[in-house]
Amino acid sequence: MILDSAAGDIAELLSKICIAPEATIRDAMEAIARGGLQISLVVDGGRRLVGTVTDGDIRVALLADARMNDPIGPRCNRAYTWVHRGTSRAEIIDLMKARSINQVPILDDDHRLVGLQHLQQLIGIRKKPNWAVIMAGGRGQRLQPLTDTTPKPMLRVAGRPILERLILHLVGYGVTRIFLAVSYKADVIESYFGAGERFGCHLRYLKEQRPLGTGGGLALLPEAPEHPLLVLNGDLITQFDVEALLEFHRAQGAAATVGVGEYQHLVPYGVLTLEDGRVSGIAEKPLLVLAVNAGIYVLEPHLLARIPADRAMGLPDVLADCLDRRERVAGYRISGDWMDLGTKAQLELARGAV
Repeated sequence: MILDSAAGDIAELLSKICIAPEATIRDAMEAIARGGLQISLVVDGGRRLVGTVTDGDIRVALLADARMNDPIGPRCNRAYTWVHRGTSRAEIIDLMKARSINQVPILDDDHRLVGLQHLQQLIGIRKKPNWAVIMAGGRGQRLQPLTDTTPKPMLRVAGRPILERLILHLVGYGVTRIFLAVSYKADVIESYFGAGERFGCHLRYLKEQRPLGTGGGLALLPEAPEHPLLVLNGDLITQFDVEALLEFHRAQGAAATVGVGEYQHLVPYGVLTLEDGRVSGIAEKPLLVLAVNAGIYVLEPHLLARIPADRAMGLPDVLADCLDRRERVAGYRISGDWMDLGTKAQLELARGAV
Protein backbone atom coordinates (compact mmCIF):
# COMPACT_ATOMS: atom_id res chain seq x y z
CA MET A 1 0.00 0.00 0.00
CA ILE A 2 1.39 3.39 -0.95
CA LEU A 3 1.69 5.76 1.96
CA ASP A 4 0.18 9.02 0.81
CA SER A 5 0.52 12.28 2.71
CA ALA A 6 -3.08 13.19 1.86
CA ALA A 7 -4.18 10.81 4.63
CA GLY A 8 -3.98 12.20 8.14
CA ASP A 9 -2.21 9.26 9.74
CA ILE A 10 0.36 9.12 6.96
CA ALA A 11 0.99 12.86 7.23
CA GLU A 12 1.66 12.32 10.92
CA LEU A 13 4.11 9.51 10.18
CA LEU A 14 5.99 11.59 7.61
CA SER A 15 6.20 14.46 10.09
CA LYS A 16 8.06 12.12 12.44
CA ILE A 17 10.73 11.07 9.96
CA CYS A 18 11.22 14.30 7.99
CA ILE A 19 13.98 16.71 9.05
CA ALA A 20 15.50 19.88 7.61
CA PRO A 21 18.98 19.98 5.99
CA GLU A 22 20.32 22.00 8.92
CA ALA A 23 19.17 19.34 11.43
CA THR A 24 21.96 17.51 13.23
CA ILE A 25 23.11 13.93 12.98
CA ARG A 26 21.54 13.40 16.39
CA ASP A 27 18.22 14.75 15.06
CA ALA A 28 18.41 12.27 12.17
CA MET A 29 18.99 9.37 14.58
CA GLU A 30 16.00 10.45 16.66
CA ALA A 31 13.81 10.71 13.54
CA ILE A 32 14.78 7.20 12.50
CA ALA A 33 13.85 5.93 15.95
CA ARG A 34 10.53 7.85 15.99
CA GLY A 35 9.34 6.50 12.66
CA GLY A 36 10.43 2.91 13.17
CA LEU A 37 11.03 2.56 9.41
CA GLN A 38 14.85 2.57 9.49
CA ILE A 39 14.99 5.82 7.51
CA SER A 40 14.80 9.59 7.88
CA LEU A 41 14.00 11.97 5.02
CA VAL A 42 15.71 15.34 4.57
CA VAL A 43 13.32 17.89 3.00
CA ASP A 44 13.66 21.58 2.25
CA GLY A 45 11.16 24.34 3.06
CA GLY A 46 9.15 23.51 -0.06
CA ARG A 47 8.88 19.86 1.01
CA ARG A 48 11.21 18.82 -1.81
CA LEU A 49 13.27 15.79 -0.97
CA VAL A 50 16.96 16.64 -0.50
CA GLY A 51 18.20 13.23 0.58
CA THR A 52 17.68 10.17 2.74
CA VAL A 53 19.42 9.02 5.91
CA THR A 54 19.69 5.46 7.22
CA ASP A 55 21.60 3.96 10.12
CA GLY A 56 24.28 2.99 7.64
CA ASP A 57 24.70 6.59 6.48
CA ILE A 58 25.14 7.73 10.07
CA ARG A 59 27.73 5.05 10.80
CA VAL A 60 29.72 6.12 7.74
CA ALA A 61 29.60 9.76 8.88
CA LEU A 62 30.70 8.96 12.44
CA LEU A 63 33.53 6.75 11.21
CA ALA A 64 34.68 9.74 9.14
CA ASP A 65 35.01 11.74 12.41
CA ALA A 66 31.70 13.59 12.13
CA ARG A 67 30.20 14.80 15.42
CA MET A 68 26.64 14.30 16.66
CA ASN A 69 25.90 18.03 16.41
CA ASP A 70 27.13 18.37 12.81
CA PRO A 71 24.42 19.20 10.24
CA ILE A 72 23.02 16.19 8.38
CA GLY A 73 22.51 17.98 5.05
CA PRO A 74 26.04 17.49 3.67
CA ARG A 75 26.05 13.85 4.80
CA CYS A 76 22.67 12.59 3.62
CA ASN A 77 22.34 10.33 0.60
CA ARG A 78 21.43 12.55 -2.36
CA ALA A 79 21.65 9.72 -4.90
CA TYR A 80 18.51 8.09 -3.52
CA THR A 81 16.01 5.91 -5.37
CA TRP A 82 12.47 7.25 -5.66
CA VAL A 83 9.22 6.60 -7.54
CA HIS A 84 6.38 8.69 -8.94
CA ARG A 85 3.02 8.72 -7.24
CA GLY A 86 0.87 6.02 -8.85
CA THR A 87 3.70 3.54 -9.42
CA SER A 88 2.32 0.01 -9.05
CA ARG A 89 3.14 -2.37 -6.23
CA ALA A 90 4.73 -4.83 -8.64
CA GLU A 91 7.03 -2.18 -10.08
CA ILE A 92 8.07 -0.99 -6.61
CA ILE A 93 8.75 -4.53 -5.37
CA ASP A 94 10.85 -5.18 -8.47
CA LEU A 95 12.80 -1.95 -7.92
CA MET A 96 13.46 -2.78 -4.28
CA LYS A 97 14.69 -6.24 -5.24
CA ALA A 98 16.97 -4.84 -7.94
CA ARG A 99 18.47 -2.16 -5.67
CA SER A 100 18.44 -4.22 -2.44
CA ILE A 101 16.59 -1.49 -0.55
CA ASN A 102 13.68 -1.56 1.91
CA GLN A 103 12.26 1.98 1.54
CA VAL A 104 11.37 4.13 -1.46
CA PRO A 105 10.18 7.78 -1.21
CA ILE A 106 7.20 8.76 -3.37
CA LEU A 107 7.47 12.14 -5.12
CA ASP A 108 5.15 14.26 -7.25
CA ASP A 109 6.06 15.95 -10.53
CA ASP A 110 7.68 18.84 -8.64
CA HIS A 111 9.88 16.48 -6.63
CA ARG A 112 7.86 17.11 -3.47
CA LEU A 113 7.53 14.30 -0.97
CA VAL A 114 4.03 12.76 -0.89
CA GLY A 115 4.69 9.39 0.70
CA LEU A 116 6.97 6.50 1.47
CA GLN A 117 6.79 2.87 0.42
CA HIS A 118 8.24 0.29 2.79
CA LEU A 119 8.99 -3.30 1.84
CA GLN A 120 7.51 -4.75 5.01
CA GLN A 121 4.20 -3.10 4.22
CA LEU A 122 4.26 -4.45 0.68
CA ILE A 123 4.96 -8.04 1.62
CA GLY A 124 3.01 -7.75 4.87
CA ILE A 125 -0.32 -7.08 3.14
CA ARG A 126 -3.04 -9.26 4.64
CA LYS A 127 -3.14 -12.51 2.75
CA LYS A 128 -6.30 -13.42 0.89
CA PRO A 129 -7.68 -16.95 1.02
CA ASN A 130 -8.25 -16.94 -2.74
CA TRP A 131 -6.01 -19.00 -4.98
CA ALA A 132 -4.93 -17.93 -8.44
CA VAL A 133 -4.14 -19.96 -11.55
CA ILE A 134 -2.08 -18.41 -14.34
CA MET A 135 -2.29 -20.11 -17.73
CA ALA A 136 1.34 -20.23 -18.88
CA GLY A 137 1.43 -23.26 -21.18
CA GLY A 138 0.84 -21.79 -24.64
CA ARG A 139 3.39 -22.05 -27.46
CA GLY A 140 3.00 -18.45 -28.64
CA GLN A 141 3.18 -19.35 -32.32
CA ARG A 142 2.28 -15.83 -33.44
CA LEU A 143 5.38 -14.58 -31.64
CA GLN A 144 7.85 -16.90 -33.37
CA PRO A 145 10.84 -16.89 -33.61
CA LEU A 146 10.90 -15.12 -30.21
CA THR A 147 9.17 -18.10 -28.63
CA ASP A 148 11.37 -20.76 -30.24
CA THR A 149 13.62 -20.70 -27.19
CA THR A 150 11.57 -18.71 -24.66
CA PRO A 151 7.99 -19.51 -23.62
CA LYS A 152 5.64 -16.61 -24.28
CA PRO A 153 5.00 -15.73 -20.59
CA MET A 154 8.76 -15.40 -20.07
CA LEU A 155 9.25 -12.76 -22.77
CA ARG A 156 10.50 -9.58 -21.14
CA VAL A 157 8.79 -6.22 -20.97
CA ALA A 158 10.82 -3.40 -19.36
CA GLY A 159 13.45 -5.91 -18.24
CA ARG A 160 11.12 -8.35 -16.49
CA PRO A 161 9.23 -11.47 -17.70
CA ILE A 162 5.52 -10.94 -18.31
CA LEU A 163 4.75 -13.79 -15.91
CA GLU A 164 6.80 -12.21 -13.13
CA ARG A 165 4.77 -9.02 -13.50
CA LEU A 166 1.54 -10.97 -13.05
CA ILE A 167 2.83 -12.89 -10.02
CA LEU A 168 4.09 -9.76 -8.26
CA HIS A 169 0.82 -7.99 -9.03
CA LEU A 170 -1.17 -10.77 -7.35
CA VAL A 171 1.21 -10.88 -4.38
CA GLY A 172 0.82 -7.13 -4.01
CA TYR A 173 -2.88 -7.73 -3.34
CA GLY A 174 -2.31 -10.54 -0.86
CA VAL A 175 -2.85 -13.49 -3.24
CA THR A 176 0.05 -15.76 -2.34
CA ARG A 177 -1.05 -19.28 -3.32
CA ILE A 178 -0.54 -19.37 -7.05
CA PHE A 179 -0.62 -22.24 -9.54
CA LEU A 180 1.09 -22.04 -12.92
CA ALA A 181 -0.42 -24.20 -15.66
CA VAL A 182 2.62 -25.05 -17.77
CA SER A 183 3.38 -27.15 -20.84
CA TYR A 184 5.63 -25.67 -23.53
CA LYS A 185 9.18 -25.23 -22.17
CA ALA A 186 7.89 -25.67 -18.62
CA ASP A 187 11.44 -26.19 -17.35
CA VAL A 188 12.34 -22.59 -18.24
CA ILE A 189 9.49 -21.30 -16.10
CA GLU A 190 10.14 -23.67 -13.19
CA SER A 191 13.86 -22.93 -13.05
CA TYR A 192 13.18 -19.17 -12.93
CA PHE A 193 10.41 -19.11 -10.30
CA GLY A 194 11.08 -22.24 -8.25
CA ALA A 195 8.71 -22.56 -5.31
CA GLY A 196 8.06 -18.81 -5.28
CA GLU A 197 9.93 -17.79 -2.11
CA ARG A 198 11.82 -14.98 -3.85
CA PHE A 199 8.52 -13.51 -5.01
CA GLY A 200 6.64 -13.64 -1.71
CA CYS A 201 4.32 -16.49 -2.65
CA HIS A 202 3.88 -20.26 -2.74
CA LEU A 203 4.00 -21.60 -6.30
CA ARG A 204 2.90 -24.99 -7.58
CA TYR A 205 2.87 -26.21 -11.15
CA LEU A 206 0.02 -27.82 -13.05
CA LYS A 207 1.86 -29.77 -15.74
CA GLU A 208 -0.13 -30.37 -18.90
CA GLN A 209 1.10 -33.39 -20.84
CA ARG A 210 -0.68 -31.88 -23.83
CA PRO A 211 -2.37 -28.48 -24.26
CA LEU A 212 -5.63 -28.41 -22.32
CA GLY A 213 -6.82 -24.91 -23.18
CA THR A 214 -7.54 -22.06 -20.78
CA GLY A 215 -10.02 -24.18 -18.82
CA GLY A 216 -8.81 -27.76 -19.04
CA GLY A 217 -5.73 -27.09 -16.91
CA LEU A 218 -7.96 -26.32 -13.92
CA ALA A 219 -8.80 -30.02 -13.68
CA LEU A 220 -5.18 -30.57 -12.59
CA LEU A 221 -5.62 -28.66 -9.32
CA PRO A 222 -4.74 -31.01 -6.44
CA GLU A 223 -7.97 -30.16 -4.65
CA ALA A 224 -10.94 -27.84 -5.01
CA PRO A 225 -10.46 -24.36 -3.54
CA GLU A 226 -12.73 -23.18 -0.76
CA HIS A 227 -13.01 -19.63 -2.07
CA PRO A 228 -13.56 -18.03 -5.50
CA LEU A 229 -10.66 -18.82 -7.81
CA LEU A 230 -8.80 -16.20 -9.84
CA VAL A 231 -7.73 -17.34 -13.31
CA LEU A 232 -5.52 -15.25 -15.60
CA ASN A 233 -4.02 -15.71 -19.02
CA GLY A 234 -0.23 -15.67 -18.78
CA ASP A 235 0.39 -13.09 -21.53
CA LEU A 236 -1.21 -10.02 -19.93
CA ILE A 237 0.20 -6.67 -18.90
CA THR A 238 -2.34 -5.32 -16.45
CA GLN A 239 -2.70 -3.35 -13.23
CA PHE A 240 -6.31 -4.25 -12.45
CA ASP A 241 -7.56 -3.94 -8.87
CA VAL A 242 -7.69 -7.54 -7.64
CA GLU A 243 -9.55 -6.62 -4.47
CA ALA A 244 -12.21 -4.67 -6.37
CA LEU A 245 -12.70 -7.57 -8.81
CA LEU A 246 -13.23 -10.08 -5.99
CA GLU A 247 -15.62 -7.74 -4.20
CA PHE A 248 -17.56 -7.13 -7.43
CA HIS A 249 -17.87 -10.89 -7.95
CA ARG A 250 -19.18 -11.35 -4.41
CA ALA A 251 -21.65 -8.48 -4.65
CA GLN A 252 -23.00 -9.78 -7.97
CA GLY A 253 -23.65 -13.24 -6.52
CA ALA A 254 -22.18 -14.61 -9.75
CA ALA A 255 -21.12 -18.14 -10.57
CA ALA A 256 -18.43 -16.62 -12.74
CA THR A 257 -17.08 -13.15 -13.44
CA VAL A 258 -15.09 -12.25 -16.54
CA GLY A 259 -12.83 -9.21 -16.80
CA VAL A 260 -13.91 -6.91 -19.60
CA GLY A 261 -11.37 -4.99 -21.64
CA GLU A 262 -11.89 -2.37 -24.31
CA TYR A 263 -10.92 -2.89 -27.94
CA GLN A 264 -11.06 -0.02 -30.42
CA HIS A 265 -11.15 -0.44 -34.18
CA LEU A 266 -11.22 2.39 -36.69
CA VAL A 267 -13.23 1.27 -39.71
CA PRO A 268 -11.36 2.61 -42.78
CA TYR A 269 -14.55 3.04 -44.82
CA GLY A 270 -17.78 4.94 -44.67
CA VAL A 271 -20.35 2.69 -43.01
CA LEU A 272 -23.87 2.73 -44.43
CA THR A 273 -27.14 2.01 -42.68
CA LEU A 274 -29.59 0.34 -45.08
CA GLU A 275 -33.35 0.04 -44.73
CA ASP A 276 -35.24 -1.79 -47.48
CA GLY A 277 -32.59 -0.94 -50.05
CA ARG A 278 -32.46 2.71 -49.02
CA VAL A 279 -29.46 4.38 -47.43
CA SER A 280 -30.74 5.93 -44.20
CA GLY A 281 -27.43 6.94 -42.68
CA ILE A 282 -23.72 7.32 -43.32
CA ALA A 283 -20.97 7.15 -40.71
CA GLU A 284 -17.59 8.13 -42.15
CA LYS A 285 -14.80 5.93 -40.80
CA PRO A 286 -16.43 5.28 -37.42
CA LEU A 287 -14.50 4.19 -34.36
CA LEU A 288 -15.92 1.00 -32.94
CA VAL A 289 -15.45 0.45 -29.21
CA LEU A 290 -16.06 -3.15 -28.22
CA ALA A 291 -16.19 -4.92 -24.86
CA VAL A 292 -13.85 -7.92 -25.06
CA ASN A 293 -12.78 -10.81 -22.87
CA ALA A 294 -9.70 -9.58 -20.96
CA GLY A 295 -8.47 -13.06 -20.02
CA ILE A 296 -9.16 -12.48 -16.31
CA TYR A 297 -11.76 -14.59 -14.49
CA VAL A 298 -13.22 -15.35 -11.07
CA LEU A 299 -14.85 -18.76 -10.74
CA GLU A 300 -16.92 -20.23 -7.93
CA PRO A 301 -15.36 -23.49 -6.72
CA HIS A 302 -18.30 -25.68 -7.81
CA LEU A 303 -17.62 -24.89 -11.46
CA LEU A 304 -14.35 -26.82 -11.40
CA ALA A 305 -16.22 -30.12 -11.02
CA ARG A 306 -17.67 -29.55 -14.50
CA ILE A 307 -14.28 -29.42 -16.20
CA PRO A 308 -13.37 -32.85 -17.60
CA ALA A 309 -9.98 -34.33 -16.77
CA ASP A 310 -7.35 -34.60 -19.53
CA ARG A 311 -9.51 -32.92 -22.16
CA ALA A 312 -9.01 -29.54 -23.78
CA MET A 313 -11.56 -26.93 -22.75
CA GLY A 314 -11.60 -23.17 -22.94
CA LEU A 315 -12.77 -20.88 -20.18
CA PRO A 316 -15.25 -19.27 -22.62
CA ASP A 317 -16.82 -22.77 -22.77
CA VAL A 318 -17.14 -22.72 -18.97
CA LEU A 319 -18.87 -19.34 -19.17
CA ALA A 320 -21.17 -20.55 -21.96
CA ASP A 321 -22.15 -23.55 -19.85
CA CYS A 322 -23.06 -21.22 -16.99
CA LEU A 323 -25.26 -19.19 -19.31
CA ASP A 324 -26.95 -22.35 -20.59
CA ARG A 325 -27.74 -23.24 -16.99
CA ARG A 326 -29.06 -19.71 -16.41
CA GLU A 327 -26.35 -19.03 -13.83
CA ARG A 328 -25.20 -15.46 -13.42
CA VAL A 329 -22.09 -14.49 -15.35
CA ALA A 330 -20.90 -11.00 -14.38
CA GLY A 331 -18.70 -8.68 -16.40
CA TYR A 332 -16.16 -6.51 -14.56
CA ARG A 333 -14.70 -3.63 -16.55
CA ILE A 334 -10.92 -3.53 -16.18
CA SER A 335 -9.77 0.00 -15.45
CA GLY A 336 -6.18 1.08 -15.92
CA ASP A 337 -3.57 -0.74 -17.96
CA TRP A 338 -4.56 -3.88 -19.85
CA MET A 339 -2.77 -5.37 -22.83
CA ASP A 340 -2.94 -8.86 -24.31
CA LEU A 341 0.49 -9.61 -25.77
CA GLY A 342 -0.50 -12.20 -28.34
CA THR A 343 1.25 -10.68 -31.35
CA LYS A 344 4.61 -9.09 -32.13
CA ALA A 345 2.93 -5.72 -32.68
CA GLN A 346 1.28 -5.85 -29.25
CA LEU A 347 4.52 -6.93 -27.61
CA GLU A 348 6.46 -4.07 -29.16
CA LEU A 349 3.72 -1.65 -28.14
CA ALA A 350 3.94 -2.85 -24.54
CA ARG A 351 7.73 -2.60 -24.55
CA GLY A 352 7.45 1.00 -25.64
CA ALA A 353 4.68 1.91 -23.19
CA VAL A 354 5.84 0.30 -19.93
